[in-house]
Amino acid sequence: MTDFEQLLQAVMPKIEKLSILAKESTIIDNSFYYKFDVKRGLRDINGNGVLAGLTDISDIVAFKQDEEGNAVLDAEGKKIPCDGILRYRGIDINDLVDGFLKDNRFGFEEISYLLLFGELPSPKRLKLFNEILSAFRTLPVSFVRDIIMKAPSVDMMNGLARSVLTLYSYDDKPDDISISNVLRQCLQLISQFPLLAVYSYQVFKHYHDYNSLIIHTPFPELSTAENILALMRADGKYTELEAKILDLMLVLHAEHGGGNNSTFTTHVVSSSGTDTYSVVAASLGSLKGPRHGGANIKVVKMFEDMKANIRSRSDDDVKDYLCKLLDKEAFDKSGLIYGMGHAVYSLSDPRATIMKKFVEKLAVEKHREDDYELYAKIERLAPQIIGEKRAIYKGVAANVDFYSGFVNSMLDIPMELFTPIFAISRIVGWSAHRIEELSNNGKIIRPNYKCVSTVKKYVPLSER
Repeated sequence: MTDFEQLLQAVMPKIEKLSILAKESTIIDNSFYYKFDVKRGLRDINGNGVLAGLTDISDIVAFKQDEEGNAVLDAEGKKIPCDGILRYRGIDINDLVDGFLKDNRFGFEEISYLLLFGELPSPKRLKLFNEILSAFRTLPVSFVRDIIMKAPSVDMMNGLARSVLTLYSYDDKPDDISISNVLRQCLQLISQFPLLAVYSYQVFKHYHDYNSLIIHTPFPELSTAENILALMRADGKYTELEAKILDLMLVLHAEHGGGNNSTFTTHVVSSSGTDTYSVVAASLGSLKGPRHGGANIKVVKMFEDMKANIRSRSDDDVKDYLCKLLDKEAFDKSGLIYGMGHAVYSLSDPRATIMKKFVEKLAVEKHREDDYELYAKIERLAPQIIGEKRAIYKGVAANVDFYSGFVNSMLDIPMELFTPIFAISRIVGWSAHRIEELSNNGKIIRPNYKCVSTVKKYVPLSER
């Protein structure tokens, strides 16, 4: 045992006692939130987000709107739910997906161009954009050996954030926040994220699980989705369906409005004027959380727990398990059915709707039709059970996390890479929002917090 470990062992009981004091000193009377009309989580009592900014990058619609974008109200003055709509730069996500799938093309690079530059690329510009991404799909000399292979993290998101912060030291102009330099940095990070994530995982498996260390170099002619699979697998092989579905997942996760936690983090930290690497590292820290990017891991673990604990896959037995989840008697006893419901969407999440169309095809290829049928059954039964047991202000439907974890597992993507795959996609949205923040604001984002402590007098140390 090292000296530090001995010190830690001796001091931890004292720290644990102090932690009780720290917690008790920071608990705020819940009634104050109502008294001062505080929007906890920047949402009102009905779950509607507080308007904190404007964006031209994407739009999320969950309630009926008139031609001017105003909510349509029913006779009781309530908003009318509708099937979810997601638009990238004003274009419906369904139309975008249909466009590249009809041409039998990969779509992530095209959608990245759209999000960054506000318009769909011509064939010539898309070719140039792909060439830029391919050229940037490399890391500094010895970066893998000197950075990634030293002190590998057990969590790939931490390894990814550390690598991003370290890339600051390899940049000749790290603090230049001119749009041209920030765009260059963002394009490099978009290209480098698959390498940083997969290499971190390979090193982790080598040092912690004693697997063979496999570091493939990227393939210039391949798409982002193809490169992820080729870099991740020892033999570098994948099927066309696997690559196309992973590409689709990257497209659906690339952007989701300015108000999601990690993108809002991008805006907040960018508004301080700091460098791109610090901003992206902060956003990665947000995405890592199980309430955000880590949610699909919870879905897969919940699903495995269900299979291990239900007597059969009949409707009655599945309903019984779902009731136990809501009653905090099953799985992690959180009272949640993971993958069901969304902060904004009500009747449906368009990303989940699109993904579901292709999940069954992959399930057939992977001989997991039984699992697909169970997922579909949960999607059908869960809203009914939640409606019976919870007071809900809007509809409940499967969100994108419900199927994305299942897709990842069928693609043989290890659970440690679930959230990094999300990050590989969302770095595009973060990049677009960082540029938007730098182009428009000029003011640091600083919401107000009301202090509710009582005024106290200072007591000299000798009198305490």
